[in-house]
Amino acid sequence: MSSWTLPSTPPHDWFLCLDIEQYFDHEHDPETVFEDGFTRPIPAGDRDIIVTAFFNGDVENPEFHCQSPESLSKQEIELANKSLARIFGTRLDLRPLYDRIEDDPVLSPKLTDLYGLKRMARANLFEDAVNRIIEMRLSHKPTAKRMVHDVREKYGTTLVHNGKNIPAWPRPHQLVKADPMSIRKLGPTKRKGEFIIGMAEDILSGEIDLDYLEECDPRQFYETIKEVRGIGPTSAQQLMLFRNRTDAAFPSNKKSGEEKGLRKWIILSYGGDPDSVTEEEFQQMIAHWQGYEAAALEFMFADWVLSEKEKQQKS
Repeated sequence: MSSWTLPSTPPHDWFLCLDIEQYFDHEHDPETVFEDGFTRPIPAGDRDIIVTAFFNGDVENPEFHCQSPESLSKQEIELANKSLARIFGTRLDLRPLYDRIEDDPVLSPKLTDLYGLKRMARANLFEDAVNRIIEMRLSHKPTAKRMVHDVREKYGTTLVHNGKNIPAWPRPHQLVKADPMSIRKLGPTKRKGEFIIGMAEDILSGEIDLDYLEECDPRQFYETIKEVRGIGPTSAQQLMLFRNRTDAAFPSNKKSGEEKGLRKWIILSYGGDPDSVTEEEFQQMIAHWQGYEAAALEFMFADWVLSEKEKQQKS
């Protein structure tokens, strides 16, 4: 067994994420994660390993205590930490954002309840993209999560933890061996199968550079990823939020004169008309967000999720 500690930049309250089911996969039960830890397969170089992470609960001195049933080398732990840092957002420093949004009419009221929130992502952009493509346009999220799990089970490496099989996320070289109709039998449409396989092929050929997309300017990321078959403008904006960066861009995406996507939601939240707000007016709305657009949007998303839960409990 291997054990190590992964520190996070404060403030970080990972326990806030347990209320947001969208952050977790089919096999996770957020209600048990508090005591049992967060367990998932982690890519470490050429192989996948099982890692369980426990959060120490200290918002100002946050740490994740990680363990694997395998004996890992120092290099493998470093590779695992790269994935874990992206999943938990440990390297995101949101402290400047807190100072900027004290007077923001939309975000300021959310600071107390969501202090220390950081988004969760997956181990890499390809995992996030596969998840997004499969779940796209599916309103029943448990079914969507099950489909993602079944694709992982079919094409990823199977690992065993506490007597249970846990499928790793398939890598591009594993998915290029698939065919769209085989994926169709697992639930996703044939076209979604084509999109996933096509993206895997483009990564292996070098047409898509995941490392570049992870680090490039938000606008460049958007313009590049939205051209990937099966992604498009709305998914491009969503995927931008999961990178190891605090910034993002929300370009206008109008169809028949009607604004779409995250930009529409932001403008409505600030009391504007999404279809008539100019670019200058939009930038004034989110002036406090500058450099922290992805993190600011996540505060709005988490607040919406919690508000919807509260409504359901009252009804």
